[in-house]
Amino acid sequence: MSKIINAFTNGKAFIPFITCGYPDLQTTEKTVREMVKNGASLIELGIPFSDPTAEGVVIQEANLKALQGGVTTEKVFDLVKNLRRDIKIPLIFMTYANVIFGYGAEKFISTCAEIGIDGIILPDLPFEEKEEFLPICRKYGVDLISMIAPTSENRIAKISRDAEGFLYIVSSLGVTGVRSEIKTDLAPMIKIVRDNTKVPCAIGFGISTPKQAFEMSQLADGVIVGSAIIKILAKYGKDSAPYVGEYVKEMVQAIS
Repeated sequence: MSKIINAFTNGKAFIPFITCGYPDLQTTEKTVREMVKNGASLIELGIPFSDPTAEGVVIQEANLKALQGGVTTEKVFDLVKNLRRDIKIPLIFMTYANVIFGYGAEKFISTCAEIGIDGIILPDLPFEEKEEFLPICRKYGVDLISMIAPTSENRIAKISRDAEGFLYIVSSLGVTGVRSEIKTDLAPMIKIVRDNTKVPCAIGFGISTPKQAFEMSQLADGVIVGSAIIKILAKYGKDSAPYVGEYVKEMVQAIS
């Protein structure tokens, strides 16, 4: 049974994203703990990559600075081990297929299971090519989380039927980043999802304000926020943890 479901059992889930190692790994660790303390249901940990194609400028910059600071996959694994000493909520990695290939797929996924990572999101992995990783993920009990975008159209039902953990609904075309409003009509997409799976779904890309979070939570089971959190880290640097904690608290209250 997937542990990710635990994130969706107490009402709407708030899912923050953080780039590991931006501005440094100590700040990441403090910030994750603040997120948990303030009601995060599940946390997406971004493993830095040199070419994060799904990301907008804010998260691209965070990836670059984390890599320049010497962050490696191995160091991110050590970070998770430290977090798992007391953090019980589900943790998932958001990264890119090349990171896993470079490390060795079996070694990477078995290590995820060993250190307490519950799932993986790979934005550059087409649904049709997920067999590359799915058997190994299933072998070690790590959910391979699928994404559904406004362009998925006639594939939404199929992707939904095969979903594990939760479904990541991409709110808008393009890359991640704060948007003043979300114009995509997501209700028809989510109806197809609901008709084809009992796996929960969460909406991400572009959500930054409590009002947007509330609106999206009326459609889905959870809300994902990344760029707005990275902007706080960019502003406050190593002193960011309490500011991110306050932001998470505000967003959690908005969707509760």
